[in-house]
Amino acid sequence: MPDTAKAARRSAVETRSHVLAVAHRLFYWEGIHATGIDRIAGEAGVAPTTLYRLFASKDDLVAAYVAANAEPYKAWMSDATRPELGSPRERILALFDALAEQTQPELCRGCPFLMTLAEFPQPDHPARVEAIATKAWVRDHLRGLTAELAQVEPVPEPDLLADQLMVIVEGVYATVESLGAQGPARTARALAAKILDETEGG
Repeated sequence: MPDTAKAARRSAVETRSHVLAVAHRLFYWEGIHATGIDRIAGEAGVAPTTLYRLFASKDDLVAAYVAANAEPYKAWMSDATRPELGSPRERILALFDALAEQTQPELCRGCPFLMTLAEFPQPDHPARVEAIATKAWVRDHLRGLTAELAQVEPVPEPDLLADQLMVIVEGVYATVESLGAQGPARTARALAAKILDETEGG
């Protein structure tokens, strides 16, 4: 069998991964509702019937797209705040340094989870449920960091501090989408540091 023919014969798992990668690019940069199944199938080089064998519906594909975003995002945030970076305060501020890099225009159109929430208002839509679960994970992760901070600094309400930090994180994604990384988002780290200083100062 020629090498080119062998290359064309992907396994079902490989084809699913390939289709999902194409869908990811199109959904993220062009919008979910704006991207049809035929477009995805065409750019992936598969027949629509093949795509529907891998994903039962477009909703199924969208949910898979959100889930595929979630795990790398969690890994990114965990790495951005890893213990090796220093004290809890230093790790919290390191998150905002990493966020500034992540949201540069060549890398970021906005938050894929916020964009999914905007496109799917139905409470029980699988993609919306997955996006909300990811945001809840972020909140819990920040609460873990502020709980660690409260063990070494005078932080009377660590959960409240975590929520304030999350508002800043979400504000970065929202303003980057509309006003760019050099807009209000550029002040995020300084604002987080100010809140930490005020909280620790009583």
